[in-house]
Amino acid sequence: MDSSEQGSSVSSTDVASGGNLPPGLTEEEAEEMQVELTKVEDEIQTLRQVLVAKERHAAELKRRLGISPLSEIKQNFTKGWHEVQCSNAYLTASSTLEEIGRSNAYKRTQETLSQAGHMTSAAFSSMGSTIRNQFGEMSSNFSMHHSLSMPAMRNSPSFKTFEDKVENMKDKVMGRSNGESDHSPTSNNTPF
Repeated sequence: MDSSEQGSSVSSTDVASGGNLPPGLTEEEAEEMQVELTKVEDEIQTLRQVLVAKERHAAELKRRLGISPLSEIKQNFTKGWHEVQCSNAYLTASSTLEEIGRSNAYKRTQETLSQAGHMTSAAFSSMGSTIRNQFGEMSSNFSMHHSLSMPAMRNSPSFKTFEDKVENMKDKVMGRSNGESDHSPTSNNTPF
């Protein structure tokens, strides 16, 4: 008995034992459909086996050609990126960004930010010079012996001024805690 005969004998038993045929189908039509279903399922199984064999063969060919999974990923990524660059959405977004880059508002904003950057850089440079000068004054006012003595440095007018400015800057950056206000004479000084 070949597989189609076996399938039909099994299916006729199944249909006969179930006794429930869908409406409008005769027992003979149900048997034919069951035989056809068995053939289709066999074909599907054969195709799966062929596909697995083809995938193995392709993998072996790739291995022999030196094509690694990583190079495949790179190739797929490159192809995908090329497709993105050719897409309408990407081309539209690119042209919109180019138009924005040529607009007067963008150019003014860019100039303003550039000027702000230069001003900030100049302010930090000035602050660095002021600190360097303050330390220079402190070191020139004391001999080597005195400069090693921290209490002597702390009592100098230059150090006091520097300390007050740093404290003011810290207060402005950190904010006063608990809403306290400092009524000391140095609290009104602006840093540097």
